[in-house]
Formats: sequence, structure tokens, C-alpha cells
Amino acid sequence: MTPESDSRRPVAGGDEFSVAILGGGMAGHLLARQLRRTLPELRVAVFEKTHRDPHKLGESMVEIATHYFVRKLGLSSYLYDRHYPKNGLRYFYDDPERNTPLEEMSEIGSESLPYHPAFQIDRARLDADLSAMNAEDGVEIHRGGQVRKIEMGKGGALHRFDVVPVDGGETRTYRARWLVDASGRARLLGKQLDLTERETELDNASAWGRFEGVADVDLIGSEPFRARVRHTARRLSTLHFHYPGYWIWFIPLRDGVTSVGLVSDSGRFPSEARTQDGFLAFLRQHRAVASLLERAKPVDHGCYTHLAYQTKQFFSGDRFGLTGEAACFADPLYSPGSDFIALENDFLTDLIQRDAAGESFEAVGERAALYDAFMRFRQEATLALYRGQYDFLGSYELGKLKWNFDIGSYYNIWVDAYMRDQHLDRAWLESQIAQQPLVLRSLAHVRSAMSKVARHLEGAGTYHRRNLGEYIDGRESLWFLDDIGQKATEMQTLERMGELFNKFRDEALQVMEAEPRAPLALTRFMGRRGFL
Repeated sequence: MTPESDSRRPVAGGDEFSVAILGGGMAGHLLARQLRRTLPELRVAVFEKTHRDPHKLGESMVEIATHYFVRKLGLSSYLYDRHYPKNGLRYFYDDPERNTPLEEMSEIGSESLPYHPAFQIDRARLDADLSAMNAEDGVEIHRGGQVRKIEMGKGGALHRFDVVPVDGGETRTYRARWLVDASGRARLLGKQLDLTERETELDNASAWGRFEGVADVDLIGSEPFRARVRHTARRLSTLHFHYPGYWIWFIPLRDGVTSVGLVSDSGRFPSEARTQDGFLAFLRQHRAVASLLERAKPVDHGCYTHLAYQTKQFFSGDRFGLTGEAACFADPLYSPGSDFIALENDFLTDLIQRDAAGESFEAVGERAALYDAFMRFRQEATLALYRGQYDFLGSYELGKLKWNFDIGSYYNIWVDAYMRDQHLDRAWLESQIAQQPLVLRSLAHVRSAMSKVARHLEGAGTYHRRNLGEYIDGRESLWFLDDIGQKATEMQTLERMGELFNKFRDEALQVMEAEPRAPLALTRFMGRRGFL
């Protein structure tokens, strides 16, 4: 063991750190806070090239991320004080001419705030607040410098990198035992180490902006429209307006600002949405959306012509890792980005903690490989939720099918396991990785079944037939919600998964007006043949 690889050797002062985090956005600052709470003796630094925190996407949090914020980072009071609680996802469906008034649209939503909390977050505010909290807590914050010339240490050697002040000045060289890339789409390590992979099957694009003066959806429509959700706050939901090939979001932020965005299959992305005026003009082609934007004033605008990409590696035994969009991104539909940050930061914190406790370089590397294999599985499973499925978005019947299966599976498999810290248990991780072929095959079967139902509706000319006047509570597939995060056996999880698959199959047959069939065993849904 070399002196530099001795994990018990104290880290020197000056320009040498225990952990250097490249990027001062949400992912990087959350990791810094987690490390300070877990390993306060370590010297942690965050390097961010900007002097101020700009607005960023990723405002809609879901349950795993919220659990991470509340339990691991102690931010529950902060979230309620500085941001909005989220009233789940809420889907609306239109006619083919996009001319239906909001209150006449079919809707998937909820009638109360969710059992497990989530939040709508202002990213600029969050990043600035986390930076201030971390600075006060002893994290060393370095702003206004561009990271250059990264030299990766091998076999336990320290990493080295230069920071060039963006406003001019002397370049400084820093060293770190652990190096974490949290640089977002700049992907400093991903590009240098050739880790980034372009996602070709999921070809998605997005345009977005923030607006002042967006109408309050809770003041629109008749009393029956508001009463059908028991006057719960629709405005606190992430509103989705779904169309064949694309969807539009509305996310409320503090101080009278609303985030509005479009996500589309790239082949259907409207070129005019690349400009602020063109984006607003496109939005106003939809009657319900236009009613919310009647008096709205744009604040800013952004556009990505390609959203999705992958990484070949999340973590390395050579003491580096990637978190957030520095690693990968899939699609905003279910807001998975902050969930990935929660998992990645938990894994990084555990690896750094093991190293600091004196585990051997080889043992930490072995654990890093395990976490990396699991995250690559999660990456592939998440992409499978979106690939080839944008054509299904515009139909209430198809949307209901997909929503019920996807949200039920999310809670049953991922949320429950995260709340019980199973993602840090070696045996559970190994069992999940071993099941990867079966899980991915079952998701492919679901996609095939969705395609078959879609072809049936399109062939019969009934794709939009239930897009008006219907409503369901989106929690109807969560009959086990009270049990999430509690002690459950693997058999109970599998039994629930079998019920979710059979429920999906039964509903698909109903949409196609086919005769009901006997339930299937779970193994049948994971077999080599389809189930519909």
C-alpha cells in the first residue's frame, strides 16, 4: 500500500481535499451536505464556474428524491418553507383538433395531497440556498473558476485538476482523494474518459420557459369540475397535457412564476419552439393551454434538441464517480432525475465512508463495481419506460394503462426498496442485478402490449374516444400504498408485481373489447413470449 492510498492518512491542507465535487448545482451541493452530515471530519470542496445560480430544469420532485431530502439531508422544514408541496402528477387529454376546454378534458389525477410527500422546487433558489447552507457548515465553496486539465489518479493516487478563473487571474492546481463529477450536461469526466453514450432509440427534445401571470387552474371551470377532485389544489400538481408524440407541462414555483415546457419525440418537435415567441405561439394552439396563458408574460426560454444520453460507468474503484446529469438523463415525464441523484449520492457517500473507515482499496473497488452495475441496470430500466412510447401519450385509455402499471411498479419495486435502504444491501443488489434480463424482458412485453392496443384503437379510429369527460384517481393501482417503506418479504413484493401485471393485461383486453382471460403467473410475464 502506497502512502497516498492509505485511507487512514489525514488529508493535507492547502490545495488538497478529501472530496472535490466538480459542479455546484443540486446534485453536487446535495452530496456535499450529505458528506458533511455523515463524515464531518473530511475536507469537502465544491467547484462551480458561475458566480450566480441560474434557473435550471428539474423542478418536479418525486417520492424517492423527497425521502432522500427529508431523511438523509434533514430538509423537510426547508422544503415547505421555501418551495411548494406537490399534489402529484395530473394528466389531461384533448380532442384531435386540440380544442377542448380544460374542464371537459378527461383527467387522471388525485383528490388529496399524496400520502408520501413530494415538492415543486425552484432550482435557482434551491442551489443558492444549498450553497449558503454548505458554506456555513464548513464545505469549501469555490466559484467563478473553470475546471481544466483533469489528471485522474490510478491505483489510489490522488486526482489533480486545474481551475482557471473565468474573470481572469492565476490558475490554481488542486488535488483530491475522491473526485465527483456533478457538472451537469458539461459532463467533464464523462467526456474526458469517453463514458458518455448517445441514446439513439429514445430521441426526445424539449423547449421550456418560465412565465408570470399564468392563470390559477383552481379558479377555472365550473363547480362540478372543482368538486370532482374535492377541491384539492390542482395547481400544486405537475399538470400534463398529453398529445400523440408530445406533452406539455405546467409546474408552479414560488413568487408567482410557473415553469411551462414541451417534451416531444424529436421527429415531431415544432421548429418554431426553439425561439421564445415561437414557443408561446405553439402553446397557444392548444385551447386549454392557451386559457392558462391568456395573461402570461414570458420570463425566459430554453431548448434542447436532444435530451437523452447514457453513461458507461457511474462509479470507479479509482475513487471517482458521476452524479446527476453528469452521468445520464432519460426523460422528464416521471421526473426520474432527482431520484437518480438520491441513489448516486447514497452510493458515493457509502463508498467514501468505507474508504475513510479503512477498508482496503480492493474492497472499496469491489463495492463500487456492485453499485455501478446496479445503476447501469436502473439506467436501462428507466429508458425502457420511454423508448418507443410517445405515440401512446395522446389517448386517455392508453395513458391510463401506462400510468397504472408504471406508478404501481415504481412504488412496489423502487420506492419501497429505497425507503428501507435495500439499495445499500449487497444481497439485495446482487439479486436485482441477477434479475435484470427478466425485468427488461417484461418491460419489453409491456411495450409490445401497449403497441398492440394502440394499433387496435388507431385501426378502429377510436384513439381519442374517451378523451373527454372522464376522471379517475391516479392512485387506483396503489392499493398497497400504506405498506410502502414497511417490512415486507420478497414474496409479498413479487405477489404485488403479479397483480399489477394481471391488472394491466385485464385492462388492455377491455380496451380492445376482447374476452377476459384467466390470470397468469408472474413468471409468464417475464418469459420469452408476450402475454397479450
